[in-house]
Amino acid sequence: QVQLVESGGGSVQAGGSLRLSCTASRRTYCRYAMSWYRQAPGKEREFVSRIDRDGTTSYADSVKGRFTRSQDNAKKTTFLQMNSLEPEDTGLYYCKADSASASWCAPIYWGQGTQVTVSE
Repeated sequence: QVQLVESGGGSVQAGGSLRLSCTASRRTYCRYAMSWYRQAPGKEREFVSRIDRDGTTSYADSVKGRFTRSQDNAKKTTFLQMNSLEPEDTGLYYCKADSASASWCAPIYWGQGTQVTVSE
């Protein structure tokens, strides 16, 4: 079983930056697409960004131009660089692994989340 551990959350003022990390507890033979989701209080979890297994990135319209994805495969870590943060970016940010490279791989993993709070 693999665990995903997020870190890097915190409290910042609007306009500030944070860099979130999601690290897998161990290496596997399976490869996954890695996504970030977030959930604000009282709202449903929403998609933020994704890196597909071929390296293609995608972003929610609300974060395009402000958030950037990267990965360090040697460190089993995926990153979310968040710049020009807005109060609307506040929420619990989750890391997700899916679209596994083989049918015998576990289909989905979720991390426990890291809190991001952006004040005016």
